[in-house]
Amino acid sequence: MDDLLRCRYGFGFGASKTFALFSVFLLISITNAAFNNLTTIPFNQGYSPLFGDGNLVRSPNGKGVRLLLDRFTGSGFISSNLYKHGFFSANIKLPSDYTAGICVAFYTSNGDVFEKSHDELDFEFLGNLEGKPWRFQTNLYGNGSTNRGREERYRLWFDPSKEFHRYSILWTANKTIFYIDEVPIREVVKNDAMGGDYPSKPMSLYTTIWDASNWATSGGRYKVNYKYAPFVAEFKDLVLEGCPTDPIEQVSAADVCAEKDAYLASQDYAIMTRKRRQAMRWFRQRFMYYSYCYDTLRYPVPPPECVISRDEKQRFKDTGRLRFGGSHHKQSRQSKRRSRIPISSSASNSNM
Repeated sequence: MDDLLRCRYGFGFGASKTFALFSVFLLISITNAAFNNLTTIPFNQGYSPLFGDGNLVRSPNGKGVRLLLDRFTGSGFISSNLYKHGFFSANIKLPSDYTAGICVAFYTSNGDVFEKSHDELDFEFLGNLEGKPWRFQTNLYGNGSTNRGREERYRLWFDPSKEFHRYSILWTANKTIFYIDEVPIREVVKNDAMGGDYPSKPMSLYTTIWDASNWATSGGRYKVNYKYAPFVAEFKDLVLEGCPTDPIEQVSAADVCAEKDAYLASQDYAIMTRKRRQAMRWFRQRFMYYSYCYDTLRYPVPPPECVISRDEKQRFKDTGRLRFGGSHHKQSRQSKRRSRIPISSSASNSNM
């Protein structure tokens, strides 16, 4: 049993590890006030299908949706509006068992409107071989700065295919915070040196499941195996809190959205208290296994938003990967744009 748990969660259950697991539950209980009273909306009230309509299944109560990937196509949905800043959140359960080559993405983007200067904020969940854990990464782009990827990669302290967990992105004019459940895992604070690299234009919320066999698992070594299809990702308790905006309108979004921006900034989830910073530090010390901020081969001078932690820096090589332990299959250091809205997934990618 210990070997299985070590495989799935990256640790065994010695006394110190048991304490570590207890610590995260304690930190979650400390930080959960922000998520007790979120306003959720029915799927039809804020979203519409994006692609793979036949693989998008609404729940009977209309408050959730299942996205399927089979040998013919993946699927996805998109928010009905673009938002100038916002809080985007959902309870998500990922596919189980053999999931190599699969990418489930929960992200904001305006690539359909600003093709050459788009902004983006990502959660990307990357599948794995049966018995091995899901990995995930976060990323941030502004003004088409895809050649300056800001990836961080992580493990989880739970199995995301067993039950629902809440994943959230807070995006304001001054900062972006990524949350898992009530734990903040990453904060990017805007500064003047970032310039247009900080997302600033209205974005939609996208959610997709698709075949990413060419890169998602061990750099493309393991492909999607459609013998295990359909692969199902589930979403419920959807939250869209922001200022709906037409990006083509001449009226300044800053004027239109001032009241909503003030509301977002006043919410508890927008305030990084000492306890939340403690929870974020706990997560990053134990579950982050790559950070662009410590990848000195790629960025000899860290990008301006990087806050270099001495404790974190000592754990990483000059490739931005951990010195010891963790999972760090070799991947390209160059940022790659990966379409998350494929027209179809060819059956030729199956590995039967």
